Amino acid sequence: MTRFARAEREALCDTFLAVGPAAPTLCGSWTTADLAVHLVVRDGRPDLMIGPRLPIVGTVAKKQLRQLKAQPWPDLVEAVRSGPPLISPTALGPVDELVNLIECFVHHEDVLRAEPGVERRGIPEAEQRALWAALERVARLMFRRAAVGVELISPTGRIVAKKATPMGSVAIEGAAGELVLAAYGRYRAADVTTRGSDEAVAALWGSKLGLG
Repeated sequence: MTRFARAEREALCDTFLAVGPAAPTLCGSWTTADLAVHLVVRDGRPDLMIGPRLPIVGTVAKKQLRQLKAQPWPDLVEAVRSGPPLISPTALGPVDELVNLIECFVHHEDVLRAEPGVERRGIPEAEQRALWAALERVARLMFRRAAVGVELISPTGRIVAKKATPMGSVAIEGAAGELVLAAYGRYRAADVTTRGSDEAVAALWGSKLGLG
């Protein structure tokens, strides 16, 4: 089985080392160091995802996050590169591909596209198909709160992410990877085109999209 999730993780870590820990990302105010900590926590320390918000243990959790971020950059990047611990289900290749392909792809692009004008990398056709398959699984969830209907169109196929509403519908066109970025809130940085009225397009991007 082709392991695109692993390939994206490796490429992201190479990019991390190239740009350093203080580089910007598309994740709001996060630097690359913040993003690396997020990935380490997501892979193997889920307790630290909610711990900082809890009473009593929150102080300890915040300290542990600071310690993760303060370690030497190559060590932090290596922790991202090593991926989930062996006891995690996502350490299994097929599960890793299912859970982490979009995560690693999107966050790699978060780093690459944080600087305007950077040349886009080429995404192999086989990976585009894998990204499209992943998008098919989550598109309806990602766009469920859109104020308008949403249709995703790529050379690979077509997905009706949400049926038209009284406000109309918008078609978003682009390569599979670009549509993934748009679905995950990076539409300003994604190379996509939209078809629909100005009002419908504005309503779409003004909607609260995604998993949250």
